[in-house]
Order: sequence, then structure tokens, then C-alpha cells
Amino acid sequence: MSTPRQRRLCTWLATAAVTAVTLVGGTAYAQQQVLNLYSARHYQTDERLYDDFTKTTGIRINRVDADDAGILARLKAEGSASPADVILLVDAARLWRAEQDGLFQPVKSAALEQRVPAQFRGADAGQGSQWFGFSTRARVLVYDPSRLKPEQIDAYEKLADPALKGMICSRSGSHPYNLSLFGSVVEHLGADKAEAWLKGVTANLARDPKGGDTDQIRAVSAGECAVAIANTYYYARLMRSSSPADKAVVDKTRVVFPNQSTWGTHVNISGGAVARHAKNRDAAVKFLEYLASDQAQRYFADGNNEYPTVPGVVTENPALTAMGRFKAETVPVAKVGANTAQVQMMLDRVGYK
Repeated sequence: MSTPRQRRLCTWLATAAVTAVTLVGGTAYAQQQVLNLYSARHYQTDERLYDDFTKTTGIRINRVDADDAGILARLKAEGSASPADVILLVDAARLWRAEQDGLFQPVKSAALEQRVPAQFRGADAGQGSQWFGFSTRARVLVYDPSRLKPEQIDAYEKLADPALKGMICSRSGSHPYNLSLFGSVVEHLGADKAEAWLKGVTANLARDPKGGDTDQIRAVSAGECAVAIANTYYYARLMRSSSPADKAVVDKTRVVFPNQSTWGTHVNISGGAVARHAKNRDAAVKFLEYLASDQAQRYFADGNNEYPTVPGVVTENPALTAMGRFKAETVPVAKVGANTAQVQMMLDRVGYK
């Protein structure tokens, strides 16, 4: 009669044998059943997104979470040994940088090309785009209506008006969200005028940049400043919150979508790509196509207060509905990303921390 220890050993050996067969002889099976995801999307609401993909396709997701910079550093360190199949990042500049560094591979997909607008895709040299945007967030101005009128801040250019001296709150100028906004301004105004604008904005700051976008919104409500630069999904979270403190912040503030009469409000993206050394490429492409589906697009909107990139997707998010429709800029996000290194040098020169 075998002992418990012997039975455990036999069970382990049997499991190992099955695993070995799967790895050696079942490559196609493994590719269809596993997806290794590196994600900078740290939103709990995405769990439903991933679960739905697995239920729909049978493909299990192994996820590694980190910020954009950490993911790119890890990909570079791992090289061809990287297990990553799909990369999800939350900034256009980082997507562009990763593309330039050769961390992605092109994807030719009729479904993605039909559903994701061209300005939300990476460059296509005939083999397909290297990344695709699946959700957007507008970079808006949140202001105190007791101190400012909306027409005083209805364009980004007006943030440099000396009349706003000591009134602006902002997170770090070097944060990817601001780098993308400022890269957009460079695209619209040209380098010289954009740098002069940044100098004016710096002079109008109420305090040194610090904290995140929600901190800027709260600072407006508290009277520390009169206007703040923030992404819409942060404000939408406060709008949907049941916290009395959050409701008080919303009651004391308003939102302006800048440049509605000119080039439109700047939008940044959250996007995905197939990793250059993906071992499960078919599953990776299937996952990107799923993110462009109506159902996934609604998850982005209803779960995390982001705007779908796919035209025509209807959201039931009450906060997004309340903020209303707006005109978004149409500058390709790849061009915005390409400007960010230049913007960083401008920030250093004008003293925008």
C-alpha cells in the first residue's frame, strides 16, 4: 500500500507529464488558451472586461500590472525572452515611444481598421498599425464659477493670460497627461508660440505642481486656485460618488471643454498593442479586436468613465451624459507623442516643474 507522501508524488508526476505534453505537443492549444498581458490600466472595473473576454473566448489572461514607464522598462530588459503578448498603456506619448523603440509588432486586422478611427492608431507602413486606441479622456479645465467666467478659460491659450496670475493648479508638467496636452499645443501653435504659452502658464500657477488630477479639482473647490487642468474621468468619478465630500466638490466647481470654436479639446488615449516577441499572437490579436467591440467599449465608458474610441457606441454613464457632447481635436495622437521630448525641454527652460 502506498503512503500519502507517495500518492502526492505520483499526482505531481502525472500533472507534470500532462503539462509537458501540452507544452511540447500542444503549441497551438497553448496559444489559443493563454494570453500574457502587461497592463498600465490599474482600474478595478477592468476585471469585468477581462472576465468577459475569457468567458467569450476561453482564453485565460495572465496579467502583470505596472505603470507605463515600468512596463516599457521591463519589456526592454526582458528582450526576446519576454512572455508578454499584449501591452496596455494609458498615454499616447508612451505608446509612440514604445513603437519607436521597437517594442510592438504591426497588426493587420480589418475589424480594428474599420472600428478604430485613424487618428487613434499608430503608423501603418502597409503591414498594419502597431497600436490602437480603445478609450479616450478629455483634458478639460475645472473652475470655480464664483471666481471665473467660462469665457475667460474657454481656450487653452487663455491659461497664459496675465489676468489668471496665481489662479492655476496643475499636476507636474512632466506627467504624461500634461506632456500630451502640451505636445498638442505645439502641434497647433508651433514650437515658439507654444513655449511662450508655457512660460505664461507657469507664471500663473497658484503653487508648485503636485499631486494628481483629483487633487487639482479638490484644490479648486477649496479655494486654493480658481482653475485646474484635469482629465474628464477624474471629474466623472467625483460626479458619480456617493461621498458627501465629493458631492460638495462637484457642487462648487464647473467644467469647460476648451477650444470648441477652434481646434477642439485635447484627448489622450488608453491603447493596446501586440508585443514584439508575443508567443501567443493569435490570442493577442483576438483580445485587441475584443477591446474594439461594442460590449468592451461600453465597459470602458460605464465602468471607468472613459469615452469610447469606436464611433456610435452608446453609453449609459450619467456623468458623461451630464458633461455633454464636445468637439475633440483630430490631430493624430502619434504626432502629439512625437512632440513630447521637445516639450520636456521647453518645460525645463520655463521652470514648469
